[in-house]
Amino acid sequence: MRSFFTLVISSKKRLGLFALFLISLFIQKPLSAQTTSGKEPELVYVDPQGILRWKKNNQEATFFGVNYTVPFAYGYRSVKARGVDPEKAIDQDVYHLARLGFNAFRVHVWDTEISDSLGNLLENEHLRLFDYLVYKLKERNIRVLITPIAFWGNGWPQKDEKTPGFSHKYGKQRALVEEEAFRAQENYLKQFLKHVNPYTRQTYEQDGNVIAAEINNEPQHSGPKARTTEYVTRMAAAVRDTGWKKPLFYNISESPKYADAVVKAPGVDGYSFQWYPTNLMANHSLQGNYLTHVDRYHIPFDTLAAFKNKALMVYEFDAADILGSYMYPAMARSFRTAGFQWATQFAYDPMATAYGNTEYQTHYLNLAFTPAKAISLMIAGKAFHQVPLRKSYGSYPADSVFGSFRVSYKESLSEMNTAREFYYSNSTHTQPINKTKLEHVAGIGSSPVVKYTGTGAYFLDKLEKGVWRLEVMPDAYFIRDPFGKASPSREVSRIQWQNQHMQVLLAELGENFEVQAVNAGNTFTGKAKGGSFEVSPGAYILSRKKNSKWTGGKAYGNLRVEEFVAPQPYASTVFVTHEPLQEVSSNQPLPLTALVVGIGTEAKVTLQLNNQAGVYKTIPMQPVGAGQFAAQVPTDALTPGQISYRILVQDGQKQVAFPGNKAGDPWAWDANTSETYQTFVAAPNGRLELFNATHDRQLFVFPNLWKSDERQLIASEHPGQLILKLTAPQLPEEQTMGLQHYIGDKLQGRPSELGDFEKLVIRVRSTTGAALPVKVNLLTHQGTAFAALVSAKTTFQDIEIPLSSLQPSVFMLLPRPYPGFHPFWFSGKGSQDFRLEDVEKLQISLGDLTSKTTRAYGFEIESVWLEKK
Repeated sequence: MRSFFTLVISSKKRLGLFALFLISLFIQKPLSAQTTSGKEPELVYVDPQGILRWKKNNQEATFFGVNYTVPFAYGYRSVKARGVDPEKAIDQDVYHLARLGFNAFRVHVWDTEISDSLGNLLENEHLRLFDYLVYKLKERNIRVLITPIAFWGNGWPQKDEKTPGFSHKYGKQRALVEEEAFRAQENYLKQFLKHVNPYTRQTYEQDGNVIAAEINNEPQHSGPKARTTEYVTRMAAAVRDTGWKKPLFYNISESPKYADAVVKAPGVDGYSFQWYPTNLMANHSLQGNYLTHVDRYHIPFDTLAAFKNKALMVYEFDAADILGSYMYPAMARSFRTAGFQWATQFAYDPMATAYGNTEYQTHYLNLAFTPAKAISLMIAGKAFHQVPLRKSYGSYPADSVFGSFRVSYKESLSEMNTAREFYYSNSTHTQPINKTKLEHVAGIGSSPVVKYTGTGAYFLDKLEKGVWRLEVMPDAYFIRDPFGKASPSREVSRIQWQNQHMQVLLAELGENFEVQAVNAGNTFTGKAKGGSFEVSPGAYILSRKKNSKWTGGKAYGNLRVEEFVAPQPYASTVFVTHEPLQEVSSNQPLPLTALVVGIGTEAKVTLQLNNQAGVYKTIPMQPVGAGQFAAQVPTDALTPGQISYRILVQDGQKQVAFPGNKAGDPWAWDANTSETYQTFVAAPNGRLELFNATHDRQLFVFPNLWKSDERQLIASEHPGQLILKLTAPQLPEEQTMGLQHYIGDKLQGRPSELGDFEKLVIRVRSTTGAALPVKVNLLTHQGTAFAALVSAKTTFQDIEIPLSSLQPSVFMLLPRPYPGFHPFWFSGKGSQDFRLEDVEKLQISLGDLTSKTTRAYGFEIESVWLEKK
């Protein structure tokens, strides 16, 4: 039946009536309810105060989930390029969305792929797959909000194709001002919303699971404001003309200067917003604490009378370029404080392509490949549903604990702890509120409930007394920076299927419970001893006695007992990931760690080192868990100078040397394995460099000085030394300019010496023809800052700042949160006692100017360092 169904509906040609009839015969029944033609009851409404409520009981309604793009654009092309059936990809990914407990889906429909230039709807493969996705989401009770117009081309990250749609003809700017574009959009909206989904046999208005619509995606208005009001009015009317009575939203955050014009338009029930608090496209993983960036969500136009009493939604958000699993619940908290009732992350990566994070390089989220972030988002969803609307929890760090939730940057941890549910995105020592009442557990690593040696996510769900379902995902390891330059041939997260040790500590299961696999192809049956057993990826029933009831297709919630979805590895070759410290202390033992994947249990990992002074060492590296290997370099190799080393892996007959990934015998006469890791060993009284323009390039500069005459690297009078020159032709409204650089890794190499440094030195000069006030700020991992103000002269000087003179200070939130109407300055409420070991970031900026001016400002900086007496 399945193969016949696929044959019938997979054609890219327009479906005829006969095909629609066949589809109605062979569509599977959903988990929750049978689909029926005709209109279903509307689930929600917006009350006169602007609160989204359930119609069945008038209680507040909340929705939390993701965007997901497989039916369209690169999402579609990339899945097809891997030889994966898009329907199968949708089936698998929607299961994971349900597994994570999400109840909301949104995506901007690529109208450019499903319309012509006049706005006529094209019923093609993209629209069919979108309908299939809507149907599959309905099976899982994941509610849908549709955004019919995207304006975007379909290329990113590739070039746009020549598509037939009106968006390709007019583009975003013209589409919002030209009359012909207005008519095309009105035509398209009416046809799109009258279109019948062949899987549900309903229009989107008739489908009760489709609860709302957002007219378009990120309109950027220009021209007369009256024209903007007219545009919103006409688009809303086109939607309502189709019989649409559900909530209707309009995006307001991309055009804040036009907010007053937007809110004048009738027919809209609410407004949609976005949040990228760490901006986008850093091109590398962000290091340091960014909880300060999500302390609150600011809406600058909430004082407009016409804005009040409107429902609020977040159509897209993410903690872009961050691998740590601590941000999402804090964002959910701030959304609720600001009054939002819908929030959908952008964007969930298809499992088929998530190995390389190619779809949206700056975003990365998938249950299998980023398990800790996925569990963090799961916890955020719980927080979004539980945190009271508009309730404040104070300022960071006080708001790190709110209700049943906790976030910790230092532990890279999101946590939820209630009597029934216990979730954690990293290993935790927190005791559950009541172990005996737990019904759901999910996590990464170990806790007082589960001890686990793997790195994948796991889920424990109580089916009945003494019977639990366990689901274990394969191990995942980050082998490359996933936010670096993307390519389908560049694997960033390695999947490994392997047995791991697990201990489940639940009193009602006892210590010797039965373990029975239930997913297809998994025949494991065993018994725990002391709560411990070996487990491979799959789904299992844990029970006090032999289980027969919870098997097959039996449902619990919107899942089935036997369901299990996990990817196979993209590659299985040996790979070593290691970042050498730039500088370390002399005569202090140095621990080194490396991630090693693609090896067997008998493999040997060795550190081979020399210090350029005749000392050679070969040191075995020992496994320390979760793919990690460690060794300690002895003090006799750490004399002032430089150490060079490589990591050798021998797995059976295979030998590989890193860096360089060179296979073969590294000692052979013709071995080409000259690449090494290098670390400088500081002299006992040596200074500690925090910034040097010659080699420190991962900076955040404000404002975005990108032109050749605004941001330059120029030569110094010293050989081999570069100078960073920044020039702002005109200061932004924040009346400052400057840079931020992460320095936590530089301090990490010399921890025993940090108490001996007494002064900070900056080599800087003004380029504006007069002295400039320059603020030097050290930011800590507690979200506080300590600063000093110096005067940069017109010639280079080494300006000394006693560390004892640093005072608590506000600091810039860099990278600049997006949209740009969010706060730029932050005043930390953490520890006001300066300790160098707490410092993570360096900021250098213009100090307070005596008056606002439009003239150019600039400075040149060569280096910043710490000195002892």
